[in-house]
Amino acid sequence: MKSDAKNPGKELYQQLRRRSCAQLWLEEVPRFDRAAPRERFERVALVRAVGVVFSEGGTAAEKDAARAWLRGLLHDPEEKIRRYAMAALPKIGAGAGEETELLALLQTTASEREKKFLGQALDKIGGAATLDAAVALPAQTAQKVAAHVARSASPSAVRLDRALADFAGLRIHLRGRAGLEKIVRAEVEERGQKFRVAEVRRELVALTPVAPFSLADIFALRCFGTVGFVLGTAPVSDGPDAIEKLAAAITSPLARHLFATFTEGAPRYRLDFIAKGHQRGAVRLLANCAYALCPDLLNDPRSAPWAIDIHPAGRGCTAELRPRLSPDPRLWFRQQDVPAASHPPLAACMARLAGRVENDIVWDPFCGSGLELIERTFLGGVRSVFGTDLSAGAIAISRANFAAAQLGSVPAQFTCADFRDFAIVPGLGPEGATLIITNPPMGMRVPIPNLRGLIEDLFATAAAVLRPGGRLVFANPLRLENRQPALRLQSRETVDFGGFDCRLEMYRKAAR
Repeated sequence: MKSDAKNPGKELYQQLRRRSCAQLWLEEVPRFDRAAPRERFERVALVRAVGVVFSEGGTAAEKDAARAWLRGLLHDPEEKIRRYAMAALPKIGAGAGEETELLALLQTTASEREKKFLGQALDKIGGAATLDAAVALPAQTAQKVAAHVARSASPSAVRLDRALADFAGLRIHLRGRAGLEKIVRAEVEERGQKFRVAEVRRELVALTPVAPFSLADIFALRCFGTVGFVLGTAPVSDGPDAIEKLAAAITSPLARHLFATFTEGAPRYRLDFIAKGHQRGAVRLLANCAYALCPDLLNDPRSAPWAIDIHPAGRGCTAELRPRLSPDPRLWFRQQDVPAASHPPLAACMARLAGRVENDIVWDPFCGSGLELIERTFLGGVRSVFGTDLSAGAIAISRANFAAAQLGSVPAQFTCADFRDFAIVPGLGPEGATLIITNPPMGMRVPIPNLRGLIEDLFATAAAVLRPGGRLVFANPLRLENRQPALRLQSRETVDFGGFDCRLEMYRKAAR
């Protein structure tokens, strides 16, 4: 039965946590230093509070004094006080001196619990001295320190331009939102001369290379969400056998070849179990097992250029190597974004659904950050574009993004206006557009007073603005059927919009 009694140590910490650096240093620290052993033990929360409060404030001189005080506590007779000091020191910013003292303690202590805390402190501040020390480091500590040293000495990065010539047996997974798989496949078959589609299933299009390729060749495709190289599988999703098989996949000759080809600097990766929530224990076990097999590949959750994602696959799981690129190289033009803006691969998919038509006159009634207009213009054949939005900020962002995309001489007109008032937009009037492409507000983040009425008005406006044969491509958040006889449904696909389903639809205006 859970006790209702308060934790005195936790309560004391909360009180001390609210005090300033000066109050802790001038009042609480002297009281702690002159106290009898029992009182020091009962007020050990002060050590933790000093680490947190001084990490958030205080002058350089005050931090130096607090750091020296904590270093002195590393030699306190009471183990608990020593452990609290070990945990507090990295928060303030420990250096070589503190690292030396922690290593000396690691060599002399017989307490396994104290060794654990020493390892955790060295995880954060350890450097080359830790790696060179003649002490047995836990695998997790050794790997974190090695990653820290590699990160500091040689910041690594993903190389987009290097070609992979030896690709026999390689399988590439393009992942994206459910409902867009057909469009992703069509783009690969049209533009991906170096790849063949091997399989299509929900949220995934699998490729096999047929010629040497670079990551730039993959990122020339715009409709997928993420790309991963399949390293191997495990027939079950958990247990020692799965850990061993996944570790073997992560350190396999294929994985090392991919890392070596596509990485500048030390190969570092972030490990994550997809769709299983927080799996810290499994991550630790798998990372340590992989490190034991190949110490050159480092699991590093901080700024790693690669991720190794463990995806569920039937009763088992698949390990995939994914480049972590920020910003996405396909969005080099994006100066700014707007809240609730279109998911970039979705905008690219919408543009491909609309298709390339010569001399297209394109309008986005809810242009947001301009992604749909930019993606359609990338495909070519556009004569002019129009963007409207109720937000003046969105108009400014769309204009800046469109200009940064360097789309040649394509004229663009961005106007802050309600889409129903299209007639006030210079150059846009009845039968003034050949394509309307838009992702309207869904009412999920910002309430829309009458979303149904807005979608009905969009249909009516499209019927008026489109020329005969013109297309309407939009994300329909409602199961609302079109009532405009001039607009005829051409295609409809249910798409995952990040937690809720939406219908991606294309209509064509009938000829007279």
